[in-house]
Amino acid sequence: MSIEQLPKDAGVLICGHGSRAKIAEREFSLLARGLKERFPDLKVDYGFLEYSAPNIHMALDNLVAQGVKKIYAVPGMLFAATHAKNDIPSVLSTYKARHPDLEIEYGKELGLHPEMIRAFEARILEAAGIKTQPAAGELYDTMLITVGRGTSVTDANAEAAKLTRIVCENLGFGWADTVYSGVTFPSVGRGLEMAAKLGFKKIIVAPYFLFGGRLIERIHGYIDKVAAENPDICFLKAGYLRDQSHVINTFIERIEETIAGNIKEANRGLSLMEDFEDRLARGEVDIHHHHAEFQPEILDPQDDEADSASAQTQHSPSDSHSHNHSHNHSHNHSHNHSHSHAPYKHIGHPHGPRTMINDNICCCFMGQFPDEIIEIEKAQKAIREGTPRCKRPQQA
Repeated sequence: MSIEQLPKDAGVLICGHGSRAKIAEREFSLLARGLKERFPDLKVDYGFLEYSAPNIHMALDNLVAQGVKKIYAVPGMLFAATHAKNDIPSVLSTYKARHPDLEIEYGKELGLHPEMIRAFEARILEAAGIKTQPAAGELYDTMLITVGRGTSVTDANAEAAKLTRIVCENLGFGWADTVYSGVTFPSVGRGLEMAAKLGFKKIIVAPYFLFGGRLIERIHGYIDKVAAENPDICFLKAGYLRDQSHVINTFIERIEETIAGNIKEANRGLSLMEDFEDRLARGEVDIHHHHAEFQPEILDPQDDEADSASAQTQHSPSDSHSHNHSHNHSHNHSHNHSHSHAPYKHIGHPHGPRTMINDNICCCFMGQFPDEIIEIEKAQKAIREGTPRCKRPQQA
């Protein structure tokens, strides 16, 4: 069965992480709009784990209110890290338990689907000013740096590195490397500093991100800093993926795989929802997000992200329907808007997250650093201008 053959009581849900940046909310909504444009009769919605409205519960409520009894949910995430593997199915499983007449099937992350690779290559070629497939040798004088999100899940980090190698060979770069904006190493700033020493006069920095927001701004800040220190090198910034047709094509395939029941856990042959519920029952799942109802966060007024913390109360993937989030929900568990990261064994790596201390590192990492690391990094550089109070070392 394809998307076009779905019965009227079936719907699709795209699940995202959420962001304090309003641009990320707006751009994520374009995915649902893009699907609706391709399939006008499809009941489709989107929801977030945290920071943004609507949250996943709200989106599920909206689909149920339209008479949907079977939902095909897919994660709007690039790689299979903790959010895609545990946090999203946890929310779906909790909701399903309270709605026994509702069926929910869960799909696969976007991953290194050929269409996603094409989407990434398109952004890189745009940055280089190249309109056709480059000839062999055309980019031998240019280095590619892929910026991955970075997680504590080694396999997800490895997928970003694999992407770099695929694109490097497909387009024929002279050299390529992968850096990460988050948990792992090398960090963006340190990776760019090292790349500048390799002798290439042109470096394209390409973030493998779906949407804009604070992380993209931070990446650009590092590029500008290293470019200013190396005026003889031309640094080019590639755009992030957004809702280009290649990305929408990938979502369509992931949805149709989920409808067909073709996505199974590799080792045990379970569906992804069955696999999650089995791991949960055996105590193997660590859940970081528990969301029942969106509530705006109370942020430090000096936090540079505070201006974008209050999420929209309405959204409309198509002109045919909208949400009203003012009504009450009778969920048994309270809204917990906390955000955390699993402990990372390489937190002290000399080229990893510690290099972002005094810049704008995620505040939930600060508690993982031993005091001696904080003192060493503080002594080496001043606090970056604009770093919010909550993201500075406690001693500062």
